[in-house]
Amino acid sequence: MTEVFIVDTKQGIQTAVNEMFSHLEKTGPILKSSKEVYIKVNGIDFKKHVYTSPEVVRAVIEYLKKIGATNVFVMENSTQANMTRVVFEITGYKKVCKETGAKPVYLDEEKTQTFTFKGKPSVSEDPNGYNLTTFRLSKTVVKIMENRDIYTYINMPKLKTHSMAGVTLGIKNQWGFPQHADRGKDHNFNLHSKLVDMYEYIKPDFTIIDGIEGTIHGHYPPTAWADRLVKEFNILIGGWDTVAVDVVGARVFGLTVDEVPHLKIAQERGLGEGDLTKIDVVGKDLTEYKEKYDWDLLQEFPEDVKIIRGSELLCREGCQNNPLALLQMLAYDFPEKFKGGWFIVMGKGFEKNLAEQLRKEGYTKGLVAGYCAIEEVGEILRNEFGKKNVYFSEHCNSLAQTTTAELKLSGVQTFDLVPISLLKSTKLILLVKLHGSKALIPSLF
Repeated sequence: MTEVFIVDTKQGIQTAVNEMFSHLEKTGPILKSSKEVYIKVNGIDFKKHVYTSPEVVRAVIEYLKKIGATNVFVMENSTQANMTRVVFEITGYKKVCKETGAKPVYLDEEKTQTFTFKGKPSVSEDPNGYNLTTFRLSKTVVKIMENRDIYTYINMPKLKTHSMAGVTLGIKNQWGFPQHADRGKDHNFNLHSKLVDMYEYIKPDFTIIDGIEGTIHGHYPPTAWADRLVKEFNILIGGWDTVAVDVVGARVFGLTVDEVPHLKIAQERGLGEGDLTKIDVVGKDLTEYKEKYDWDLLQEFPEDVKIIRGSELLCREGCQNNPLALLQMLAYDFPEKFKGGWFIVMGKGFEKNLAEQLRKEGYTKGLVAGYCAIEEVGEILRNEFGKKNVYFSEHCNSLAQTTTAELKLSGVQTFDLVPISLLKSTKLILLVKLHGSKALIPSLF
Protein backbone atom coordinates (compact mmCIF):
# COMPACT_ATOMS: atom_id res chain seq x y z
CA MET A 1 0.00 0.00 0.00
CA THR A 2 1.16 3.51 -0.87
CA GLU A 3 1.04 5.69 2.24
CA VAL A 4 -0.30 9.25 2.38
CA PHE A 5 -0.19 11.11 5.67
CA ILE A 6 -2.65 13.69 6.98
CA VAL A 7 -1.64 15.66 10.07
CA ASP A 8 -3.67 18.17 12.04
CA THR A 9 -2.33 21.74 12.10
CA LYS A 10 -4.42 22.74 15.11
CA GLN A 11 -1.61 21.34 17.27
CA GLY A 12 0.66 24.08 15.87
CA ILE A 13 2.27 24.37 12.46
CA GLN A 14 5.80 23.44 13.54
CA THR A 15 4.50 20.42 15.45
CA ALA A 16 2.45 19.36 12.44
CA VAL A 17 5.44 19.73 10.10
CA ASN A 18 7.64 17.73 12.49
CA GLU A 19 5.01 14.98 12.59
CA MET A 20 4.77 14.93 8.79
CA PHE A 21 8.54 14.49 8.41
CA SER A 22 8.61 11.80 11.08
CA HIS A 23 6.17 9.82 8.91
CA LEU A 24 8.14 10.45 5.72
CA GLU A 25 11.49 9.51 7.27
CA LYS A 26 10.22 6.02 8.14
CA THR A 27 10.40 5.23 4.43
CA GLY A 28 13.64 6.95 3.51
CA PRO A 29 16.01 9.83 4.22
CA ILE A 30 14.94 13.37 3.41
CA LEU A 31 18.37 14.69 2.46
CA LYS A 32 20.49 13.38 -0.40
CA SER A 33 24.25 13.51 -0.79
CA SER A 34 24.52 17.24 -1.60
CA LYS A 35 22.33 18.13 1.39
CA GLU A 36 20.78 20.82 -0.81
CA VAL A 37 17.00 21.14 -0.91
CA TYR A 38 14.77 22.92 -3.42
CA ILE A 39 11.24 23.84 -2.36
CA LYS A 40 8.58 24.70 -4.94
CA VAL A 41 5.80 26.73 -3.35
CA ASN A 42 2.52 27.67 -4.94
CA GLY A 43 3.16 31.39 -5.19
CA ILE A 44 1.05 32.29 -8.20
CA ASP A 45 0.05 35.67 -6.78
CA PHE A 46 0.06 37.78 -3.66
CA LYS A 47 -3.74 37.80 -3.41
CA LYS A 48 -5.07 36.39 -0.14
CA HIS A 49 -5.92 32.68 0.01
CA VAL A 50 -4.10 31.67 -3.19
CA TYR A 51 -0.54 30.90 -2.06
CA THR A 52 1.20 28.34 0.16
CA SER A 53 1.31 29.56 3.76
CA PRO A 54 4.64 31.27 4.58
CA GLU A 55 4.33 29.84 8.10
CA VAL A 56 4.31 26.30 6.73
CA VAL A 57 7.24 27.10 4.45
CA ARG A 58 9.15 28.52 7.44
CA ALA A 59 8.49 25.41 9.52
CA VAL A 60 9.70 23.13 6.70
CA ILE A 61 12.89 25.17 6.21
CA GLU A 62 13.63 25.12 9.95
CA TYR A 63 13.17 21.36 10.06
CA LEU A 64 15.47 20.86 7.08
CA LYS A 65 18.14 23.04 8.69
CA LYS A 66 17.80 21.06 11.90
CA ILE A 67 18.50 17.74 10.17
CA GLY A 68 21.56 19.11 8.38
CA ALA A 69 20.51 20.76 5.12
CA THR A 70 23.37 22.99 4.00
CA ASN A 71 21.39 25.03 1.47
CA VAL A 72 17.63 25.44 1.13
CA PHE A 73 16.18 27.21 -1.90
CA VAL A 74 12.60 28.46 -2.25
CA MET A 75 11.63 28.77 -5.91
CA GLU A 76 8.71 29.86 -8.02
CA ASN A 77 7.72 31.41 -11.35
CA SER A 78 4.49 33.20 -10.54
CA THR A 79 1.53 33.25 -12.90
CA GLN A 80 1.29 35.60 -15.88
CA ALA A 81 0.55 39.23 -14.94
CA ASN A 82 2.88 38.85 -11.93
CA MET A 83 6.59 38.99 -11.21
CA THR A 84 7.96 36.42 -8.78
CA ARG A 85 10.21 38.85 -6.94
CA VAL A 86 7.20 41.11 -6.26
CA VAL A 87 5.08 38.15 -5.10
CA PHE A 88 7.83 37.00 -2.70
CA GLU A 89 8.05 40.50 -1.23
CA ILE A 90 4.32 40.88 -0.60
CA THR A 91 3.49 37.33 0.53
CA GLY A 92 6.31 37.24 3.06
CA TYR A 93 8.35 34.52 1.34
CA LYS A 94 11.32 36.87 1.06
CA LYS A 95 11.16 37.63 4.78
CA VAL A 96 10.93 33.92 5.63
CA CYS A 97 14.00 33.22 3.48
CA LYS A 98 15.97 36.02 5.08
CA GLU A 99 15.13 34.97 8.62
CA THR A 100 15.78 31.25 8.07
CA GLY A 101 18.83 31.53 5.82
CA ALA A 102 17.04 30.03 2.81
CA LYS A 103 17.63 31.50 -0.62
CA PRO A 104 14.82 32.75 -2.86
CA VAL A 105 15.01 31.69 -6.52
CA TYR A 106 13.07 33.77 -9.03
CA LEU A 107 12.71 31.40 -11.97
CA ASP A 108 11.42 34.09 -14.31
CA GLU A 109 14.80 35.84 -14.08
CA GLU A 110 16.96 32.88 -15.18
CA LYS A 111 18.33 31.62 -18.48
CA THR A 112 16.31 28.79 -20.00
CA GLN A 113 16.49 25.55 -21.95
CA THR A 114 13.87 24.22 -24.38
CA PHE A 115 11.87 21.00 -23.93
CA THR A 116 8.98 19.32 -25.75
CA PHE A 117 5.48 18.29 -24.73
CA LYS A 118 4.48 14.73 -25.58
CA GLY A 119 0.93 15.35 -26.72
CA LYS A 120 -0.36 16.37 -30.12
CA PRO A 121 -1.26 20.10 -30.31
CA SER A 122 -4.89 21.07 -30.89
CA VAL A 123 -4.07 22.77 -34.20
CA SER A 124 -1.33 22.10 -36.73
CA GLU A 125 -0.15 25.70 -36.69
CA ASP A 126 -0.76 28.45 -34.18
CA PRO A 127 -2.22 31.55 -35.90
CA ASN A 128 0.59 33.64 -34.41
CA GLY A 129 3.31 31.29 -35.63
CA TYR A 130 4.27 29.89 -32.22
CA ASN A 131 5.46 26.32 -31.76
CA LEU A 132 2.80 24.67 -29.62
CA THR A 133 4.91 21.66 -28.66
CA THR A 134 7.90 23.35 -27.00
CA PHE A 135 8.37 25.10 -23.68
CA ARG A 136 11.29 26.57 -21.76
CA LEU A 137 12.50 25.74 -18.27
CA SER A 138 14.88 27.80 -16.14
CA LYS A 139 18.43 26.69 -15.37
CA THR A 140 17.59 25.83 -11.75
CA VAL A 141 14.81 23.47 -12.81
CA VAL A 142 17.07 21.86 -15.41
CA LYS A 143 19.79 21.47 -12.78
CA ILE A 144 17.38 19.58 -10.51
CA MET A 145 16.13 17.41 -13.38
CA GLU A 146 19.67 16.42 -14.35
CA ASN A 147 20.76 15.68 -10.77
CA ARG A 148 17.80 13.96 -9.15
CA ASP A 149 20.11 11.60 -7.26
CA ILE A 150 21.86 14.35 -5.27
CA TYR A 151 19.27 17.12 -4.76
CA THR A 152 16.08 16.89 -2.69
CA TYR A 153 13.08 18.46 -4.38
CA ILE A 154 10.08 19.19 -2.14
CA ASN A 155 6.76 20.15 -3.70
CA MET A 156 4.54 22.38 -1.51
CA PRO A 157 1.23 23.26 -3.17
CA LYS A 158 -1.84 24.72 -1.50
CA LEU A 159 -5.14 22.88 -1.16
CA LYS A 160 -7.26 24.43 -3.90
CA THR A 161 -9.83 23.49 -6.46
CA HIS A 162 -9.20 24.94 -9.91
CA SER A 163 -11.71 26.25 -12.42
CA MET A 164 -9.66 24.91 -15.34
CA ALA A 165 -7.85 21.82 -13.98
CA GLY A 166 -10.32 20.60 -11.35
CA VAL A 167 -7.74 20.81 -8.57
CA THR A 168 -4.38 22.50 -8.28
CA LEU A 169 -2.30 20.29 -6.01
CA GLY A 170 1.03 18.49 -6.46
CA ILE A 171 0.95 17.79 -10.20
CA LYS A 172 -0.56 21.15 -11.15
CA ASN A 173 2.04 22.95 -9.01
CA GLN A 174 4.69 21.94 -11.57
CA TRP A 175 2.98 24.22 -14.10
CA GLY A 176 4.85 27.07 -12.46
CA PHE A 177 8.01 25.90 -14.22
CA PRO A 178 7.38 26.72 -17.93
CA GLN A 179 8.08 30.31 -18.87
CA HIS A 180 5.12 32.68 -19.15
CA ALA A 181 5.20 32.94 -22.94
CA ASP A 182 4.85 29.16 -23.22
CA ARG A 183 1.92 28.66 -20.83
CA GLY A 184 -0.84 30.28 -22.87
CA LYS A 185 -0.09 28.25 -25.99
CA ASP A 186 -2.63 25.44 -26.40
CA HIS A 187 -3.96 26.21 -22.89
CA ASN A 188 -7.22 24.48 -23.77
CA PHE A 189 -8.53 20.93 -23.48
CA ASN A 190 -4.90 19.83 -23.97
CA LEU A 191 -3.93 21.39 -20.64
CA HIS A 192 -4.57 18.19 -18.69
CA SER A 193 -2.03 16.10 -20.60
CA LYS A 194 0.47 18.96 -20.60
CA LEU A 195 0.32 19.14 -16.81
CA VAL A 196 1.24 15.47 -16.64
CA ASP A 197 4.01 15.96 -19.24
CA MET A 198 5.57 18.64 -17.02
CA TYR A 199 5.20 16.47 -13.92
CA GLU A 200 6.88 13.56 -15.68
CA TYR A 201 9.93 15.70 -16.43
CA ILE A 202 10.54 16.55 -12.77
CA LYS A 203 8.76 14.30 -10.30
CA PRO A 204 9.19 15.68 -6.76
CA ASP A 205 10.79 13.53 -4.09
CA PHE A 206 7.72 14.14 -2.00
CA THR A 207 4.77 16.52 -1.80
CA ILE A 208 3.26 18.32 1.20
CA ILE A 209 -0.07 20.06 0.58
CA ASP A 210 -0.79 23.07 2.75
CA GLY A 211 -4.40 22.41 3.71
CA ILE A 212 -4.76 24.86 6.57
CA GLU A 213 -7.44 26.34 4.36
CA GLY A 214 -8.75 25.33 0.97
CA THR A 215 -10.48 27.20 -1.83
CA ILE A 216 -13.57 26.05 -3.69
CA HIS A 217 -15.15 27.28 -6.94
CA GLY A 218 -11.71 27.87 -8.42
CA HIS A 219 -8.23 28.83 -7.30
CA TYR A 220 -8.53 32.62 -7.33
CA PRO A 221 -11.45 33.65 -5.11
CA PRO A 222 -12.43 37.31 -4.86
CA THR A 223 -11.47 38.43 -1.37
CA ALA A 224 -15.01 39.76 -0.98
CA TRP A 225 -16.27 36.18 -1.33
CA ALA A 226 -13.77 34.58 1.08
CA ASP A 227 -16.53 33.57 3.50
CA ARG A 228 -18.15 31.56 0.69
CA LEU A 229 -15.13 30.23 -1.17
CA VAL A 230 -12.46 29.63 1.49
CA LYS A 231 -12.89 26.72 3.91
CA GLU A 232 -10.82 25.77 6.95
CA PHE A 233 -9.45 22.21 6.83
CA ASN A 234 -6.50 22.58 9.25
CA ILE A 235 -4.44 19.75 7.76
CA LEU A 236 -1.25 18.97 5.91
CA ILE A 237 -1.38 16.13 3.36
CA GLY A 238 1.93 14.52 2.41
CA GLY A 239 3.66 11.54 0.91
CA TRP A 240 6.41 10.28 -1.38
CA ASP A 241 4.00 9.56 -4.24
CA THR A 242 2.64 12.88 -5.57
CA VAL A 243 -0.14 11.22 -7.57
CA ALA A 244 -1.40 9.45 -4.44
CA VAL A 245 -1.14 12.65 -2.41
CA ASP A 246 -3.20 14.47 -5.04
CA VAL A 247 -5.81 11.71 -5.10
CA VAL A 248 -6.24 12.11 -1.34
CA GLY A 249 -6.29 15.91 -1.66
CA ALA A 250 -8.99 15.68 -4.32
CA ARG A 251 -10.96 13.30 -2.08
CA VAL A 252 -10.92 15.90 0.71
CA PHE A 253 -12.90 18.06 -1.74
CA GLY A 254 -15.18 15.09 -2.48
CA LEU A 255 -13.67 14.58 -5.96
CA THR A 256 -12.58 11.31 -7.54
CA VAL A 257 -9.78 10.57 -10.00
CA ASP A 258 -12.33 10.28 -12.79
CA GLU A 259 -13.44 13.85 -12.12
CA VAL A 260 -9.92 15.32 -12.38
CA PRO A 261 -8.55 14.63 -15.89
CA HIS A 262 -4.86 15.16 -15.15
CA LEU A 263 -4.98 12.72 -12.22
CA LYS A 264 -6.60 10.13 -14.45
CA ILE A 265 -3.93 10.64 -17.11
CA ALA A 266 -1.12 10.34 -14.54
CA GLN A 267 -2.65 7.12 -13.22
CA GLU A 268 -2.97 5.67 -16.74
CA ARG A 269 0.67 6.50 -17.50
CA GLY A 270 1.77 4.64 -14.38
CA LEU A 271 3.29 7.73 -12.76
CA GLY A 272 1.88 7.01 -9.33
CA GLU A 273 -0.89 5.31 -7.41
CA GLY A 274 -4.27 6.65 -8.50
CA ASP A 275 -6.48 3.97 -6.96
CA LEU A 276 -7.73 5.25 -3.61
CA THR A 277 -8.39 1.69 -2.42
CA LYS A 278 -4.65 1.02 -2.71
CA ILE A 279 -3.64 4.09 -0.70
CA ASP A 280 -3.18 3.79 3.05
CA VAL A 281 -4.26 7.13 4.51
CA VAL A 282 -2.59 7.60 7.89
CA GLY A 283 -3.84 10.15 10.42
CA LYS A 284 -7.39 10.81 9.25
CA ASP A 285 -10.37 8.79 8.13
CA LEU A 286 -11.41 10.13 4.74
CA THR A 287 -15.04 9.36 5.54
CA GLU A 288 -14.85 12.49 7.72
CA TYR A 289 -14.97 14.50 4.51
CA LYS A 290 -18.57 14.07 3.48
CA GLU A 291 -19.15 17.19 1.39
CA LYS A 292 -18.48 17.51 -2.33
CA TYR A 293 -17.20 20.94 -3.32
CA ASP A 294 -17.59 22.48 -6.75
CA TRP A 295 -14.41 23.36 -8.65
CA ASP A 296 -15.99 25.55 -11.34
CA LEU A 297 -16.51 29.30 -10.94
CA LEU A 298 -19.62 30.58 -9.25
CA GLN A 299 -21.76 31.75 -12.15
CA GLU A 300 -22.13 35.27 -10.78
CA PHE A 301 -20.93 38.16 -12.93
CA PRO A 302 -21.68 41.88 -13.18
CA GLU A 303 -24.89 42.43 -15.15
CA ASP A 304 -23.43 45.31 -17.15
CA VAL A 305 -20.67 43.18 -18.71
CA LYS A 306 -21.94 41.25 -21.73
CA ILE A 307 -20.48 37.72 -21.89
CA ILE A 308 -20.75 36.08 -25.33
CA ARG A 309 -19.88 32.37 -25.40
CA GLY A 310 -19.20 30.51 -28.64
CA SER A 311 -21.70 27.77 -29.44
CA GLU A 312 -19.26 25.40 -31.23
CA LEU A 313 -16.22 25.36 -28.94
CA LEU A 314 -15.47 26.91 -25.57
CA CYS A 315 -12.62 25.59 -23.41
CA ARG A 316 -12.97 26.21 -19.71
CA GLU A 317 -9.19 25.59 -19.47
CA GLY A 318 -8.34 28.80 -21.34
CA CYS A 319 -10.44 31.46 -22.99
CA GLN A 320 -13.47 30.96 -20.71
CA ASN A 321 -12.51 30.71 -17.06
CA ASN A 322 -9.34 32.81 -16.96
CA PRO A 323 -11.13 35.98 -18.19
CA LEU A 324 -14.19 35.23 -16.05
CA ALA A 325 -12.18 34.65 -12.85
CA LEU A 326 -10.41 37.96 -13.40
CA LEU A 327 -13.73 39.68 -14.11
CA GLN A 328 -15.12 38.48 -10.78
CA MET A 329 -12.08 39.69 -8.88
CA LEU A 330 -12.14 43.18 -10.44
CA ALA A 331 -15.89 43.61 -10.13
CA TYR A 332 -16.35 42.37 -6.57
CA ASP A 333 -13.06 43.34 -4.92
CA PHE A 334 -13.02 46.85 -6.43
CA PRO A 335 -16.73 47.76 -6.69
CA GLU A 336 -16.11 51.44 -6.05
CA LYS A 337 -13.83 51.68 -9.10
CA PHE A 338 -15.22 49.02 -11.43
CA LYS A 339 -17.18 50.18 -14.48
CA GLY A 340 -19.14 47.91 -16.78
CA GLY A 341 -20.60 48.61 -20.20
CA TRP A 342 -18.29 46.32 -22.16
CA PHE A 343 -18.25 42.82 -23.60
CA ILE A 344 -16.17 39.65 -23.53
CA VAL A 345 -16.26 37.34 -26.56
CA MET A 346 -14.82 33.83 -26.15
CA GLY A 347 -14.85 30.50 -27.95
CA LYS A 348 -15.98 29.62 -31.45
CA GLY A 349 -19.35 29.80 -33.22
CA PHE A 350 -21.03 33.22 -33.20
CA GLU A 351 -24.00 34.87 -34.91
CA LYS A 352 -23.04 36.57 -38.16
CA ASN A 353 -24.58 39.85 -37.00
CA LEU A 354 -22.75 39.86 -33.62
CA ALA A 355 -21.32 43.35 -34.11
CA GLU A 356 -24.73 44.74 -35.04
CA GLN A 357 -26.33 43.10 -32.01
CA LEU A 358 -23.69 44.50 -29.64
CA ARG A 359 -24.07 48.03 -30.98
CA LYS A 360 -27.85 47.75 -30.75
CA GLU A 361 -27.50 46.84 -27.04
CA GLY A 362 -25.13 49.75 -26.45
CA TYR A 363 -21.85 47.81 -26.25
CA THR A 364 -19.04 49.38 -28.29
CA LYS A 365 -15.90 48.14 -26.52
CA GLY A 366 -14.63 44.88 -25.14
CA LEU A 367 -12.28 41.91 -25.15
CA VAL A 368 -11.96 39.08 -27.65
CA ALA A 369 -10.31 36.20 -25.75
CA GLY A 370 -8.49 33.35 -27.50
CA TYR A 371 -7.39 32.73 -31.06
CA CYS A 372 -10.64 30.96 -32.02
CA ALA A 373 -12.71 34.07 -31.31
CA ILE A 374 -10.05 36.39 -32.71
CA GLU A 375 -9.93 34.44 -35.96
CA GLU A 376 -13.72 34.34 -36.33
CA VAL A 377 -14.89 37.78 -35.22
CA GLY A 378 -11.85 39.79 -34.05
CA GLU A 379 -11.37 41.94 -37.13
CA ILE A 380 -15.13 42.29 -37.66
CA LEU A 381 -15.48 43.82 -34.19
CA ARG A 382 -12.43 46.02 -34.63
CA ASN A 383 -13.75 47.29 -37.96
CA GLU A 384 -17.07 48.05 -36.29
CA PHE A 385 -15.86 49.63 -33.04
CA GLY A 386 -12.24 50.60 -33.69
CA LYS A 387 -8.96 48.93 -32.77
CA LYS A 388 -8.56 50.99 -29.59
CA ASN A 389 -11.90 49.75 -28.29
CA VAL A 390 -11.49 46.04 -28.98
CA TYR A 391 -8.68 44.21 -27.17
CA PHE A 392 -7.29 40.83 -28.18
CA SER A 393 -6.00 38.15 -25.81
CA GLU A 394 -3.90 35.81 -27.93
CA HIS A 395 -3.24 32.06 -27.83
CA CYS A 396 -5.90 30.30 -25.74
CA ASN A 397 -5.95 33.40 -23.56
CA SER A 398 -2.85 35.32 -22.59
CA LEU A 399 -3.50 36.21 -18.96
CA ALA A 400 -1.23 39.27 -19.20
CA GLN A 401 -3.15 40.57 -22.23
CA THR A 402 -6.48 39.70 -20.64
CA THR A 403 -5.50 41.59 -17.49
CA THR A 404 -4.42 44.63 -19.50
CA ALA A 405 -7.73 44.60 -21.38
CA GLU A 406 -10.00 44.14 -18.38
CA LEU A 407 -8.17 46.80 -16.38
CA LYS A 408 -8.52 49.31 -19.21
CA LEU A 409 -12.16 48.43 -19.81
CA SER A 410 -13.18 48.42 -16.14
CA GLY A 411 -11.31 51.52 -15.03
CA VAL A 412 -9.44 49.67 -12.27
CA GLN A 413 -5.75 50.65 -12.26
CA THR A 414 -2.87 48.18 -12.30
CA PHE A 415 -1.40 49.51 -9.07
CA ASP A 416 -4.80 49.21 -7.36
CA LEU A 417 -4.10 45.48 -7.32
CA VAL A 418 -0.78 45.81 -5.49
CA PRO A 419 -1.13 46.17 -1.68
CA ILE A 420 2.06 48.20 -1.20
CA SER A 421 2.98 51.79 -1.93
CA LEU A 422 3.43 52.98 -5.50
CA LEU A 423 7.03 53.94 -4.73
CA LYS A 424 7.92 50.51 -3.32
CA SER A 425 6.17 48.60 -6.11
CA THR A 426 7.88 50.76 -8.75
CA LYS A 427 11.29 50.07 -7.21
CA LEU A 428 10.56 46.34 -7.17
CA ILE A 429 9.47 46.34 -10.81
CA LEU A 430 12.62 48.18 -11.86
CA LEU A 431 14.71 45.64 -9.93
CA VAL A 432 12.89 42.78 -11.65
CA LYS A 433 13.51 44.34 -15.06
CA LEU A 434 17.17 44.86 -14.17
CA HIS A 435 17.49 41.13 -13.46
CA GLY A 436 16.09 40.25 -16.87
CA SER A 437 12.71 38.82 -15.89
CA LYS A 438 10.79 37.09 -18.67
CA ALA A 439 7.49 37.57 -16.87
CA LEU A 440 4.58 38.77 -18.96
CA ILE A 441 2.78 41.54 -17.12
CA PRO A 442 -0.09 43.89 -17.93
CA SER A 443 0.39 47.44 -19.08
CA LEU A 444 1.31 49.44 -15.97
CA PHE A 445 -0.44 52.66 -16.98
